[in-house]
Amino acid sequence: MTTTNAATDGPTQGASLWSKAPYPVLIADRQGAIVLANEPATVLLPRARPGTPMADAVPDWLAAAHAGLNAADGDEGDGAAIASGPVAERIFEAHPTTEDGGTVLWWLVDATDHRIAQEALRRERSRTEFLGRASNLLLSSLNLERCTHVTAQMAAGHLADAAVVVAPVRGHRMPIVTCERGGSPVPSAPSVEPESVPGLAEALQGFPPVPTRWVDPSAVPDWVLPDGFGPAGSIVVTPLPGHGVPAGALILLRRASSAGFTAEEEVFARLFAARAGAAMSAARLYADQSAITDVLMRELLPPTLHQVSGVDFAGGYRPSEDHERIGGDFYDVHHAAEAGAPSLVVLGDVCGKGLEAAVLTGKIRNTLHALLPLADDHQRMLSLLNMALLNSHHTRFATLVLASAVREGGSVRMRVTSAGHPAPLIVRATGKVEEARTRGTLIGAIPEVRAATDEVFLAPGETCVLYTDGFTEARGGPMGDVMFGEERLRRVLAECAGMPAESIVERVQMVASQWVGRGRHDDMALVVVSAPRNHHLSAVNGHTRGRFTA
Repeated sequence: MTTTNAATDGPTQGASLWSKAPYPVLIADRQGAIVLANEPATVLLPRARPGTPMADAVPDWLAAAHAGLNAADGDEGDGAAIASGPVAERIFEAHPTTEDGGTVLWWLVDATDHRIAQEALRRERSRTEFLGRASNLLLSSLNLERCTHVTAQMAAGHLADAAVVVAPVRGHRMPIVTCERGGSPVPSAPSVEPESVPGLAEALQGFPPVPTRWVDPSAVPDWVLPDGFGPAGSIVVTPLPGHGVPAGALILLRRASSAGFTAEEEVFARLFAARAGAAMSAARLYADQSAITDVLMRELLPPTLHQVSGVDFAGGYRPSEDHERIGGDFYDVHHAAEAGAPSLVVLGDVCGKGLEAAVLTGKIRNTLHALLPLADDHQRMLSLLNMALLNSHHTRFATLVLASAVREGGSVRMRVTSAGHPAPLIVRATGKVEEARTRGTLIGAIPEVRAATDEVFLAPGETCVLYTDGFTEARGGPMGDVMFGEERLRRVLAECAGMPAESIVERVQMVASQWVGRGRHDDMALVVVSAPRNHHLSAVNGHTRGRFTA
């Protein structure tokens, strides 16, 4: 350090050198009296003159630093601690150099700009960290309610004394979430107009925010202020930008006792609002799409069956993937329009798996529903369905089986027609398993469909089982690659003789699931039609669980 040599020569020898220094320099002895003050020092500290005590001539922080340095007997050389503090409206750092006799040379450096830059950097790092943390919390969930609550809580905890998240108006009510600093979010839906808050109506439409200086805090209505908040001293209203449409608006509030929002803080609030709006918009979009998917899914899922007109129906379905709910297998039971008329059972298998196959099953089910007036003529229904599939843009084909079932006395009379599908199996009361004599061509592949219809009679306690090849072609067993097969299915059904329809479905599904284990498999669907042992219908038409389609 270049100043040390002059200092160690003693204040008298170095006086001429230090007096010409371009920055303020003070030299004080052990007793705290000023020995030398150069011209920049006297300009900065007018009372700093030789012989004047430090306590009378310099700021308290510098006098205390000098006294502390001498009390500790000083650290010789340049290793003593640097002191800093305000002088007028600036911040200075005082760097000490100590001599053997206790004389200390203080040279002062204006650190105001450096401190401002450091503070700005610290503030920017803090804000960047906050925005990163906010993004992680907001994007960690697609739950709209959670995103809204997190937005209100983080805004109140870091940007204001209280925050209000306003969702788009629905009907005559405005959904809002209010949160004070250190508190929990409180949702409500007051019946108010957005125009009651300056700039709120515009923010909900996505327009740029109104500058804070234009908003009179005294005009803020009571519904915006949390209970016991007191009068507002400053307010920021900013939109929550979404994907194409605004996700809502954010209101930031500070009490009258707090400092008002600066222009820089307003800009930062908009940066936070942009992230919160994106997260809320994504969550709302997901919620809307999820609701639409649920509605469509309910139409594509096979129905839960029950007893219809004295005939027991039960069904079961398992998609090819455990995380899916729909696939290419389907079934329906259409209740007869007139008393004594047969109900129509449909079970089918569309080529393929997953959503694309499920879309075609929906079209087939809707087409067959439209063809119900022709339910007595299976061949005609299959021909019209085949024509509809050939004229569509789908390139997939399907197999299916139609079964008309009607109660006649204590028995059930059935007519079954297969179109390229495995023939239904008949489980007699004795445990014997028979195959219905029906065959036919698949649907949607060739212009002409031919199918043979078989008539089957079920005595009380007997069952007709319609199933898809997902059961017979399921691979598993001890080695994991053996097909379940029709013979194994027959043996399982033989053990189910006399069991209720629902119990048969559960038994077949359980055995097939054990056979497959965790291995891959195709969609599996089956429908069981039984002639009940009880000849009398119950008061509620023999309902178990579920519904039927008509």
